Amino acid sequence: MSDKPRVWISRPTFPGIIARLEPHFEVTAEPEEVKFSRTELAAKLAGQDAVIVGLKDRIGAAEIAAATRLRIVANLGVGYDNLDLDALSAAGIAASNTADVLNESVADYAWAMMLGVARRMNAAERWLRAGHWHATEFKAWLGMDVRGRTLGILGMGRIGQAIAHRASGFGMPVLYHNRSPLPEADERACNARYVDKQQLLRESDFLMLVLPLTTQTRHAIGAPELAQMKPTAMLINVARGGIVDDAALAVVLRERRLAGAALDVFEGEPAVHPALLELDNVLLSPHIASASQETRRAMTALAVDNVLALFGHGPHAGRPPTILNPNVLA
Repeated sequence: MSDKPRVWISRPTFPGIIARLEPHFEVTAEPEEVKFSRTELAAKLAGQDAVIVGLKDRIGAAEIAAATRLRIVANLGVGYDNLDLDALSAAGIAASNTADVLNESVADYAWAMMLGVARRMNAAERWLRAGHWHATEFKAWLGMDVRGRTLGILGMGRIGQAIAHRASGFGMPVLYHNRSPLPEADERACNARYVDKQQLLRESDFLMLVLPLTTQTRHAIGAPELAQMKPTAMLINVARGGIVDDAALAVVLRERRLAGAALDVFEGEPAVHPALLELDNVLLSPHIASASQETRRAMTALAVDNVLALFGHGPHAGRPPTILNPNVLA
């Protein structure tokens, strides 16, 4: 048996990138997508020195209890609500994410979803595929123009700022709310104005959600918040399921108290609230905002960089570039 440290990769990814680990580690990669139970995941982690995992792999105290050799959990995602960071830190295990490399890809997709729901592209395509198009009607399939409307962004991190930068081409004023305002130079670069959450809800024609899921942000958009939005407004969520109360959203969409929504993420995904599936004014996609060839490769490469660095290899040796709990290295 090799005396190299062991790395387990929980899902199929890009072999050419993973091969960078092989001179230094004994690498095991899952050949197929699998949803592991807590017991199965604990068994997979036991005996490993490092792991690269995805968002569906929930890792906490129970899963690492027998992983006495584990030194790093590298998450394939910028969000890390699947990781119990406190439990990992208490065990002296580093955690990392794939921050920054997916900003532009997610921003592109957020705009695609906004444009798609504004112009009713999803419902129109289903109607066409079902064979209903027999003649062109002048007043059929009327959507909403985006140009000149107010874009609201809840969560103005790097992805939020990338979304805001794109608004200038559409002549859209940008409002945002964040835990704290951006520096003035960043606001000018985004052509964005800080407002409180209530004003953001009241004035946005399109409200983009780009904030992490935490105990504080769960159901940040629920029935009370939806009631403050314009009936002509549309909601776009490319952040995390659970930030929106999906049941409450389905009610206001069905009753046309909100014009539309575009959702890439859902509470309890891959399950989707059944009421959302019945509506023609909501565009749904399966958590793929970062799913471009270039971005998923960059995410994998960054996860590999973090693992290599923790074990003293590569250009970041000793300094994993996107570590979430640097205190464990002290």
